[in-house]
Amino acid sequence: MNYRRMGRWGLKLSEVSLGAWLTFGDQVDEQVAGRMLHAAYDRGVNFLDNADAYGRGRGEEVMGAAMVGLPRTALVISSKVYWPTMPGPNGQGLSRKHIFESCSASLRRLGTDYLDLYFCHRFDPDTPLDETVRAMDDLVRQGKVLYWGTSEWTPAQIEQAYAVAGQAGYHPPAVEQPHYNMLVRRVVEEDLAPLAGRLGFGLVTWSPLRSGLLSGKYNKDRPRGARLSRKENAWLGDVLSKENLALSRRLSQVADDIGCTQAQLAIGWLLRTRSVTSVITGATSLEQLEENLGAVEVREKLTGDVLQRIEQILEGDG
Repeated sequence: MNYRRMGRWGLKLSEVSLGAWLTFGDQVDEQVAGRMLHAAYDRGVNFLDNADAYGRGRGEEVMGAAMVGLPRTALVISSKVYWPTMPGPNGQGLSRKHIFESCSASLRRLGTDYLDLYFCHRFDPDTPLDETVRAMDDLVRQGKVLYWGTSEWTPAQIEQAYAVAGQAGYHPPAVEQPHYNMLVRRVVEEDLAPLAGRLGFGLVTWSPLRSGLLSGKYNKDRPRGARLSRKENAWLGDVLSKENLALSRRLSQVADDIGCTQAQLAIGWLLRTRSVTSVITGATSLEQLEENLGAVEVREKLTGDVLQRIEQILEGDG
């Protein structure tokens, strides 16, 4: 496993990490999660991503139980706050009240005294930005959070947070967690990566397989019970369009030609750029975990010619 600095900060993350979204507490129980976390740690994974909204807190509970026996100081554990997780009008958003109460709840469910990373899961237009930045700064000063960050914030919103932090002497966001893969590229490549280079924050990306499409499992048919077949995931959009499926089938040929799986190709492609600190992957089995981690070796096969071939496919010329 290779490790990368999180932007300009001293924290180092494994370039492939393990996340809990749609797996822990849903498709993965405590026993399977325990085996996967220990196997991932043995392979060098140190970054474990979570959120209070994953399974309504169940994702954190499962991960907390699965981490037993692993050295806490060797792990980088994250969670997030924003979505409704508590009753009443203050049970969501980025108000000082919800941030503090959510952080305490996440620490309890994960069974830890502090979070290495704490993300604002979305931007909250109903809360003054200075209130949110001050609340996150206070958590850092209290030692409950080591670094705070954002997830799915626009470049303009991140710049505003930096301006507020700079004016008041608060800790700025140290990391952004954007959606980034072969099919979702523009915002990261054209806007976020240049801004990260200028301000110094890291990028940890989610959904490297475009919700499973880029694993190749939809290339022939639609597996029963697959993520994109579930009604609650309709917000992800028309991922299984004819155009996307045709593109995926062409990418599978590239993977075959260089001797890897299509999932490894997609993850390895994300590792081609140093602007990405870590690629957050999901897994429901040890076999899937091992496949994802194999992308670290696959990256070395992505020569200039291979990357050019991939680019032609993604641009519709392949």
